[in-house]
Amino acid sequence: MAPVPVARLKAELEKLKQEMDAGNLKHGEYDQRLARVIGELRDQRIDADRAAVLAAVADLLQRGIITPAVKAHIEKRLGLT
Repeated sequence: MAPVPVARLKAELEKLKQEMDAGNLKHGEYDQRLARVIGELRDQRIDADRAAVLAAVADLLQRGIITPAVKAHIEKRLGLT
């Protein structure tokens, strides 16, 4: 499998946020989809260095796409902390 560009991480999380805001996802469904996205990223590897991934996650937090808890969860699961 080819590595995943960091832009895909951002796109997937932005899509989840849009679906949640539109009322198309319940909390449990959001959690399941978030776990699946993170799992796929761990399996396929992200095509970026640690600093680029951390910057992307920080940008998502700043723009309100993810919460601080989700940021911490992503960083932990991807081994960034």
